[in-house]
Amino acid sequence: MSALTDKCVLLTGAAKRLGAALAHAAHAEGANVVIHYHQSRKQADELCASLNAIRAKSAVAVQANLLDTASHAPLVNAASATFGRLDVLVNNASTFYPTPFGQITEAQWQDLVGSNLKAPLFLAQAAAPALKASRGLIINLVDIHAQRPLPNHTVYCIAKAGMLMLTKSLARELGPEIRVNGIAPGPVMWPENGIEQTLKDEIISRTALKRSGSEEDIARTALFFMKDAPYITGQILSVDGGRSIGW
Repeated sequence: MSALTDKCVLLTGAAKRLGAALAHAAHAEGANVVIHYHQSRKQADELCASLNAIRAKSAVAVQANLLDTASHAPLVNAASATFGRLDVLVNNASTFYPTPFGQITEAQWQDLVGSNLKAPLFLAQAAAPALKASRGLIINLVDIHAQRPLPNHTVYCIAKAGMLMLTKSLARELGPEIRVNGIAPGPVMWPENGIEQTLKDEIISRTALKRSGSEEDIARTALFFMKDAPYITGQILSVDGGRSIGW
């Protein structure tokens, strides 16, 4: 039996890409997973069906607009009601796009700060009672650009910097019952809207390992925090191939 057997893991933005990889990894270790989605219903339902085909009644998909804080308590309640407990909250849902200075709009601010900082804070607050009961864990997906700004992405970097401090602050506020840690990916998954190959090559050339990573690298790190790190809290682990030391 794994340390995650019959535990309940709630993952935001888990219908596809990194979120789906995290859901697969936790499920493979015996966890029951709650797949949150906003608009990607088809992908969430397909992922849920594939996991339930492996182990019956082990996954459920729940829709919520995380920018609306009124949706947070029902999302947490759905997880607890389905599986009888909540052990891990993974704040993965995020928006990412450029906001060149001089053209930044208030709507972009509300969206980027809302998804990357506001929602993780208020969702953690809603989940705290259930996580305290299970002596659980919160994992925040931060970014190496929380500490080193990415050109033309001022608002996103501000939001992720706030998420970094949110991780440390919640670790202090929620201990000893709840651990709170962050993962800061580097060049792991390129944006869905794509970037030029020359820029990809430049970014990879600045890593110590001279290659990009994969979603499995992030999933393995998340499993480390879930299974093997009972005395670690308030930490941000960069998974970036050494990008942050070769800036």
